[in-house]
Amino acid sequence: MDKAKLQSYRDWVRNELDVCANFWLKNGIDREHGGVYTCLDRKGEIYSTDKSVWMQGRCGWIFAFLCHTYGVKEEWLEASKSCLDFMEKCCINREAGNRMYFTVTEDGKPLRQRRYYFSEAFYALANAEYYGVTGEKENLERARRAYDLYWDLAHGMPDPVGMGPKTIPETRSGRAFGIPMIILNVTGVLLRVDPERKALYEERAQACVDEIFKYHVHPELKCVLENVDVDGTPRLYYTEGRTVNPGHDIEGVWFLLEHAQRTGDKELVQKAAQIFDWAIEAGWDNEYGGLLYFTDCLKKPPEAYEHDMKLWWPHNEILIASLMLYRDTGDEKYLDWFDKTLTYCKEHFSDPEFGEWYGYLRRDGLPTMPSTKGSTFKGPFHLPRCLIMCDTMLGQLLDR
Repeated sequence: MDKAKLQSYRDWVRNELDVCANFWLKNGIDREHGGVYTCLDRKGEIYSTDKSVWMQGRCGWIFAFLCHTYGVKEEWLEASKSCLDFMEKCCINREAGNRMYFTVTEDGKPLRQRRYYFSEAFYALANAEYYGVTGEKENLERARRAYDLYWDLAHGMPDPVGMGPKTIPETRSGRAFGIPMIILNVTGVLLRVDPERKALYEERAQACVDEIFKYHVHPELKCVLENVDVDGTPRLYYTEGRTVNPGHDIEGVWFLLEHAQRTGDKELVQKAAQIFDWAIEAGWDNEYGGLLYFTDCLKKPPEAYEHDMKLWWPHNEILIASLMLYRDTGDEKYLDWFDKTLTYCKEHFSDPEFGEWYGYLRRDGLPTMPSTKGSTFKGPFHLPRCLIMCDTMLGQLLDR
């Protein structure tokens, strides 16, 4: 282990984190209505005032997580609370079982309601983390309610919104990898801050892991399938059934590694490492570098037109998962992947002039134009989470 090199990684990561947090505090926080704007151009100027509810929860979580990791700073705590208060006031459909909206106007009028329940997941995540920092019991109760709603919706509860599934169920039903994957991550945070329900969270976390391996992990195809039949059978006769999202798989890897660390499951570490290897093999672009957004498990043409783009967040997930695998296995190849990915990110995503990272690159590594630092789907979440976690793990490695 080259500690001088690890320290150089850490120095760069810490500087990027400082720049990233300040970018969003300066440009994103809405001082008038509350919450956060995330549609920001390269310089941080707002190009759309509509607000993503996912991002209100994610931003609320990240600034509370900064407080959890480094100690409370008032500007961080205020940013978190602003997002939490905005969600509570504007983002919950009280007439539809407290389901949450997907987007709202800048002053909180509802725009879109979706059948998916990830808004609830990120709301629970943010409230749980804020409770962990402040001890405010109401935030814990909010987190519990939203978490239980997500769990119930994922396990057969009729949706009060009444939209129904994406496809006509009499023709095609199935399972989506994202459902157990995301709730596994949220459950991990609740396990940390809410020991009163420890047994429930441990049971549900293990159920998520079991579901992922029973239905979505397919060694015969060397991949994790995003969408499968109800019984886990691959549906290889149409494009969505063959879709592999390498970044999603790699994000799932470190969720599994965290579960393995909590439970002492050494076999799970090896299973997670295998998924990482498959995803890198399927998705890394050996010609231009970087990770492709989508691939097809049978190497047929992917349907998504952005399939060969390079997005910021899958590279954040490689950095977290590769460093965690190196920490937990000692295998140098994972540190090599961390180094290779960090080098690519420095060269292509990071913007030393205006701060933060470009969100979307063409296959050749150039930013899409006009370039952007945020959108409905990109805000202060994946990148600062990555930088915080990598800083922590590099510190652990340096202390060995």
